Amino acid sequence: MGRKLDPTKKEKRGPGRKARKQRGAEVELARFLPPGKKKLSSHGRKRAAKRRLGAGSGPARKRPLGAGGGGGREPTGQTTCGRSGFSDDNSKWLAPVKAKKIRSKGNHVELSSDGEVEEGNWEMEEEEDGSSEEMVDDYGASSSEEEELLPIEKAALKQKPDSEADSEEEEEEEEEAAETTGRQKMGQKEEENPDLQLNLDIDEQFKLPTNEEIEKEDILFIFRDSLMVFLPAEPPDLHVIHQRIKGNMEVLQDFVVKREEGRTRQEYLALLRRDMAAYYSYSDFLLMKLMDIFPLPELINFLEANEVPRPVTIRTNTLKTRRRDLAQALINRGVNLDPLGKWSKTGLVIYDSTVPIGATPEYLAGHYMLQGASSLLPVMALAPQENERILDMCCAPGGKTSYIAQLMKNTGMILANDSNAERLRSVVGNLHRLGVTNTVVSNCDGRQFPKVLGGFDRVLLDAPCSGTGVISKDPAVKTNKDEKDILRCAHLQKELILSAIDSVNAASETGGYIVYCTCSIMVEENEWVVDYALKKRNVRLVATGLDFGKEGFTRFKDRRFHPSLKSTRRFYPHTHNMDGFFIAKFKKFSNAIPQAQKETTTLSAVPETVVEPPPKKKKLEGSKADKEQKLPQPTLKKKHSLQAQRRPLKA
Repeated sequence: MGRKLDPTKKEKRGPGRKARKQRGAEVELARFLPPGKKKLSSHGRKRAAKRRLGAGSGPARKRPLGAGGGGGREPTGQTTCGRSGFSDDNSKWLAPVKAKKIRSKGNHVELSSDGEVEEGNWEMEEEEDGSSEEMVDDYGASSSEEEELLPIEKAALKQKPDSEADSEEEEEEEEEAAETTGRQKMGQKEEENPDLQLNLDIDEQFKLPTNEEIEKEDILFIFRDSLMVFLPAEPPDLHVIHQRIKGNMEVLQDFVVKREEGRTRQEYLALLRRDMAAYYSYSDFLLMKLMDIFPLPELINFLEANEVPRPVTIRTNTLKTRRRDLAQALINRGVNLDPLGKWSKTGLVIYDSTVPIGATPEYLAGHYMLQGASSLLPVMALAPQENERILDMCCAPGGKTSYIAQLMKNTGMILANDSNAERLRSVVGNLHRLGVTNTVVSNCDGRQFPKVLGGFDRVLLDAPCSGTGVISKDPAVKTNKDEKDILRCAHLQKELILSAIDSVNAASETGGYIVYCTCSIMVEENEWVVDYALKKRNVRLVATGLDFGKEGFTRFKDRRFHPSLKSTRRFYPHTHNMDGFFIAKFKKFSNAIPQAQKETTTLSAVPETVVEPPPKKKKLEGSKADKEQKLPQPTLKKKHSLQAQRRPLKA
């Protein structure tokens, strides 16, 4: 098994092989290292070693003139000029300075890889006289650097301490002056502090810009070659506009206290709408509509949420797999996901992925469908049952249709209809991929659908709309929608919802329900259409079965809707983190169409310009006098005779 190693008896490894050979060199070299100086060079180390060898032979050792070697000058001070020894004036130079070697705190002697002593490891402590003399060697000689200096360099060294002293004095004076000025400034700041605070408070108050400032940011209309070109006078500063929006919002929230004298609320609202249109790139029409729907703080949150894309969500196809198995398979492929929420048993939200979500083997095998979270809600509200006949009037691209088939477990019959034949290709592809077998695909106009086929148990109508709830997916909606587009969509939706109601069989044992939904938040496309259907057909609103979402409007500006519209649900991106959506669920209680509504619908179906007088053939049957005798006269006689009979009875 091998020898057991006792860590307590393990010897500590010292320096390397080269360092062990040079043991003691650090002690000798530390004598010649001045504190705070650089490391000795290779020549310096050689000279130090020679001086150390010369110290062993004695101080009176002399060398003949002209002798070679790199030992330097004679340490005794004798020169070639024949001068004798030193006089008493320099006798102090002969006396070696006693020095004590001490270790500096927390340091120890170490050798680097090239054998040099680490600087700062040793300190020299001089005698108690406190003299600040230079470090000398054992014979009283100064460091080797001074021996190599030329006379002119020595003169420069003498002048250097004087200049350094002068510079130090100047620096001290400057520091003292700076301290005094700093104290004076601090005193002034302390004195002026209340005034500065008042100035800050004044600056924080929002003020409407002047007309000149507005004109600089206004858009210029320039005609070039009979075309109108829109050019801003100056490029807008988005940071300034954003700060102005914040200040304007604060004033509007407490208008009585913070408003500027002589300014009305309409002026602040007009400036706010103009700034938001410039900052978020919305048309003035759409901003006016949004300001009518949302309070101002909520409007800012809605606009900010539209700048951020919604999270990617997928729906598990339970016809082929379970959500747990699908989640595990995607996690193994490097997908970071979580369940969508407690309200959904099939949804998963994707945070990030190392593989494309729309090209995994699981996707190609039909284990899941890429579908927004808001698109799951209408099918959940419809609540299809097994073995029912269900109509999806506007089915493309097939996400809701496949979800209905999934809930029905491929039983019953689903009629997937869409008026656009090109979009039906994606429907057919998705149904084949997901394994749906109970669906028939048709290409018909939804407005004429009751004439094609009727008697369904449930109908899902995802009506075409302006798309104001999915601005994060289609930013072009910010500017390309106007009043005509909204009213055109609303008119089409009214026709489709009447057609959907007529396609449902009210006598169905399990059904008789219609779900109307749009991806718009406009009242004209949602509550207005639902209220119209309540007046024109024998239907009533029921609960959608969804636990979350905001209630629909029962009153909007000067309009008053049916009180049952509280059961409808609205979903917003800034509150539910999903696309803007509207859902309403109807229950049909009679297949009969009210008589008054039938006449109005027939007239509305035929334009007024197409209405013609009775055919001319009837005029040929008799003259006008004969008609007057046949039709109106007997009725008049009957009336007069009845009156004549009743009068005496009353008398």
